[in-house]
Amino acid sequence: MTKLYYAPGACSLGIHVLLEEIGRPYDLATVNLREGGQFAADYTGVNPKSKVPTLVREDGSTLTEFPAIAWWLARSNPQANLLPEDAEAQARVLEAMDYVVATLHMQGFSRMARPGNFAPNEADHEAVKARGKQIFARGFEVLDAALAGKDYVAGAYSIADAALFFAEFWAAARSGMTLPANCAAHYERMKARPAVQRALQQEGLVA
Repeated sequence: MTKLYYAPGACSLGIHVLLEEIGRPYDLATVNLREGGQFAADYTGVNPKSKVPTLVREDGSTLTEFPAIAWWLARSNPQANLLPEDAEAQARVLEAMDYVVATLHMQGFSRMARPGNFAPNEADHEAVKARGKQIFARGFEVLDAALAGKDYVAGAYSIADAALFFAEFWAAARSGMTLPANCAAHYERMKARPAVQRALQQEGLVA
């Protein structure tokens, strides 16, 4: 059975949502990032990158990195309609998903949550956090414009929406930020999906 290693409320929430959308059985294993669980030997043996999410597939092989896992889940479960057939729409899905992961997550939120990774001097941490918040807010402006006139990032629901949702969750539920109008509407639309509700419940989260 497929097994997802995740941290509650982390970027792995997006993969958790996709597994619920697909509807096939899977197992969950929690990685406690605050207690350094990502560096424990039993986890580094699964994923030496010490990151989440990690997906162990039915054949025992391991897949890491959000975009790769999301892409594989969509391509190997075509019945779930998580990826459009049109090449242009697929490119837009990948464009949005990569922007969320590489910019909002790695450049924005990571500065806000772990400033020590960007500046060893504690005196610089507030400036690092402020810069992260700027990147995060600017990223939502870009994505808000991309959502104009659409319910979902590529028109139809896709893996990009699961990626955007975890960023929206961080902003609204974890950071107290006010989302721009189109992203706020997307966030509410996502929260109404049964798959999202199940994933949030299983992780003990309130959005």
